[in-house]
Amino acid sequence: MILIDKISKNFGSLSALNEVSLELKGGKSYALIGPNGSGKTTLIKSILGLVVPTSGNIQFEGKSIFNDWKYREKIGYMPQIGRYPENMRVGQLFEMMKHIRKDKIKTDEELMDAFKLYKIFDKRMHALSGGTRQKVSASLAFLFHAPVLILDEPTAGLDPVSVEILKEKIIREKRMGKLLIITSHILNDLDEIATEAVYLFEGRVQYDKSIAALKGETGESKLNRAIATLIRQRELLESVTDVEP
Repeated sequence: MILIDKISKNFGSLSALNEVSLELKGGKSYALIGPNGSGKTTLIKSILGLVVPTSGNIQFEGKSIFNDWKYREKIGYMPQIGRYPENMRVGQLFEMMKHIRKDKIKTDEELMDAFKLYKIFDKRMHALSGGTRQKVSASLAFLFHAPVLILDEPTAGLDPVSVEILKEKIIREKRMGKLLIITSHILNDLDEIATEAVYLFEGRVQYDKSIAALKGETGESKLNRAIATLIRQRELLESVTDVEP
């Protein structure tokens, strides 16, 4: 569904992405993992067309995304920090988005109902807590039945009940054949909702296989331990390579 072919992105002398190649398929949920500064945000923004790579190409359903914005109608995006008009009421925000996407007659309001957002439709955005903003962002991401969903730290700031509601929604959407790309520092959450692991470090893809394969290779049963073991193995390999004559 999305083919990323050797994309690099430089910001001056800083290399944020270095020949990243990935094939992201529908029906799978990708955990995009890596430390701060690894290139995760730049990669997401490149897929969304918000950052233009220095080199390489990105294809969406077999067609290059460059100079073509319409593919973004097929992506639901939940940012890590949702920024909305502060004086707009919650209900007005949803109505505005429906008006902008008026070609989408049928909307998915399952999360909106589950989070009971209709009870706060009269509240202005500036009055919302961080967790409630997350609920608004999640509900907007799923609102238009997009076949691709990019969720950046989706469970951050949510209460335990809301986390479970969102996880169950993500799992259902994957079963419907959708492509999900999820970033999170809470690896236990990813363990439950992701099927694939993409580990970025210093702008390069260090690992791109299923989470089941990662656990098998490292002998760990949990994703957080498997990632930690992977990192230690790579560091050990690099140290051995450095001392070889």
